[in-house]
Amino acid sequence: MSQVGDFKHAQVPSTPAANPGPLGLSAFALTTFVLSCFNMGAGVPSGGPVQVVLGLALFYGGFSQILAGMWEFKVGNNFGATAFTSYGAFWLSYAVILIPGFGVVAGYANAPDHTLDNALGIFLLAWGIFTFIMWIATFRSTVTMSSMFFILILTFFFLSSAHLAHLPAGNIVTRIGGGLGLVTALLAWYNAASGLYNSTSTFVRLPTGSLAHAHSD
Repeated sequence: MSQVGDFKHAQVPSTPAANPGPLGLSAFALTTFVLSCFNMGAGVPSGGPVQVVLGLALFYGGFSQILAGMWEFKVGNNFGATAFTSYGAFWLSYAVILIPGFGVVAGYANAPDHTLDNALGIFLLAWGIFTFIMWIATFRSTVTMSSMFFILILTFFFLSSAHLAHLPAGNIVTRIGGGLGLVTALLAWYNAASGLYNSTSTFVRLPTGSLAHAHSD
């Protein structure tokens, strides 16, 4: 019996968990970059079809980012787990709106004018509020991380305002939201690279500006 007990409780050497942050940030960055280009009218008409982003929203911005969030739970990072899982779910929910089989857009076909615009505006506004909550939690992280969340707040609010104001396709407010989204995406890529570039992979280091000691308790 003692041998069985010893075997049962034998400890297997564990390897350090990899950092899921660069994956989650990269997934968020690339998907945001592509959609923001469309919103800004870079290469395609602003307000035109965005179905090209559908695959990214499902598999990279959505599924991969949620996986990163689950791994953040594993390594004990509550903020990363909440952020990646939530924004992964955002991209999946956005993809659902684009897929005709779910009937989201079709469900508003017989609704009063601007009902779909109002619904999308509220959808984006809610994500802006959530992002504001997340931004508060970055005040002791880094300048680049906190800046990314702050600009993402503005992105959501500009895009939401365009829908709630019932502005036509290609309007300036949506274009500004697209431009802010591009900045958000670039900052997300920068933050991803700063976590990816370590002593085992490269000699390159990216400054992020620590805020950890910017405020006293």
